[in-house]
Amino acid sequence: MAKSASAFRFVDLFAGVGGFHAALKAYGGACVYAVEIDKAAAAVYERNWGRNPLGDIKVDANETIMNVPDHDLLVAGFPCQPFSKSGAQRGMDEARGTLYWHILKIIEKRKPKVVLLENVRNLAGPRHLHEWQVIIETLREQGYRVSETPAIFSPHLLPPERGGRPQVRERVFITATHNPTGLGDDSFVEPVARIGHGIGGFDPKAEWHLEDLLDDTHNVPGCDLTEAEVRWVDAWDEWVQTWFEKLDGRRPPGFPIWADSWTDFDKVVKRFGDVPDHRELMDDDEGLPAWKAGHLAKNYALYSIHREWIDVWAQKWGIYTEKFPPSRRKLEWQAQDTPRLWDTVMHFRPSGIRAKAPTYLPALVAITQTSIVGGTRRRRLSPRETARLQGLPDTYDFGAQRPAATYKQMGNGVNVGVVWHVLREHVARDEDVLKKTAAGRNIIRAVQTAPLSPDEVLAKHKPVTAG
Repeated sequence: MAKSASAFRFVDLFAGVGGFHAALKAYGGACVYAVEIDKAAAAVYERNWGRNPLGDIKVDANETIMNVPDHDLLVAGFPCQPFSKSGAQRGMDEARGTLYWHILKIIEKRKPKVVLLENVRNLAGPRHLHEWQVIIETLREQGYRVSETPAIFSPHLLPPERGGRPQVRERVFITATHNPTGLGDDSFVEPVARIGHGIGGFDPKAEWHLEDLLDDTHNVPGCDLTEAEVRWVDAWDEWVQTWFEKLDGRRPPGFPIWADSWTDFDKVVKRFGDVPDHRELMDDDEGLPAWKAGHLAKNYALYSIHREWIDVWAQKWGIYTEKFPPSRRKLEWQAQDTPRLWDTVMHFRPSGIRAKAPTYLPALVAITQTSIVGGTRRRRLSPRETARLQGLPDTYDFGAQRPAATYKQMGNGVNVGVVWHVLREHVARDEDVLKKTAAGRNIIRAVQTAPLSPDEVLAKHKPVTAG
């Protein structure tokens, strides 16, 4: 798949199953070092690329010598938990957050021409302004041109002919070029990507078709819904259809619909003398968060208008019985005017059943919230379909590992098409610096002579060893 002579050398840190590797190898690069601490992910990496990355970044006691060879390009999807909304958001105060310093030591020692780091969007959020500034300033101290403005991008903004996929997966990228003599001009450099409209006028809402991604030949046990899950969806599907009928086609409300809140309605109205608003609820309970007070007030108001048919619905389906656990008594409608719940893309979440329009999929996550597609399929995505969402070819070998492991790896992975696009944009931005060195010119040549999408190259992928 690579050219006969490698265009550039790269190292792959926190490598996962090899999403970065897939993009860079397709560009003609040669991996000279890779590291991944998870055994299952490392095994998949080795099967596909012939290199065992199992281990951790090694830094000696003086933090001066790393077991990392010289290279032209460094990539790292460094651990996101310290910055993720699903975690405690402790940033660099948490031990895993300090892994950036290991990356920086390698950069300080080896001075790769290009650095490409990836993390969750929240790294560039208000909770982590300090961490963001530390990363930018320390890279500049090492002589790198890097934008202070975050580069945020998602695969659903790329058309399929450019390697895009129907997955909203917003990630922040930090791209830097070694430019020790030009830092005075680098303070206001633009980011290589901005979240917003599709590339080249591509309209994600109109032009993505999930059926292009799906097929039933890769289904595994666990893709099909259980009887209980079907019942939960059937019940809320009737609720949604009744809502559309009763309200002449007006879409369901965007706030979470909490069936449990309706059981307290009469008691609450008696206490307040009427349906309370959120201020009254907060005044009555000083410990009640504003967001929860707002949702409760909206649910009380909704129920006061529609209780006649809602009570009939709840009785019919046994909403307040053991058939419906508390988390399945909630519906988060984000599917706009989709006429039925069964026609949406769904997630079973601790916060309820979340429904989205069937245009593109929410981000894959490393926990058990695999997307459920409705329509005629009515099942979860298969592991192979999640790999497709990340831009990996159908020949990518996951061996005999459990589906849960593949789901986790894809939830933690990087999208190949986005890496391809971000590197291309970075080379275009920094061509003036890159062309000054042989390594930079090699990277320019590799990127500019490659196709617009990695897909046609990766279609030729063959695992190195059988799984």
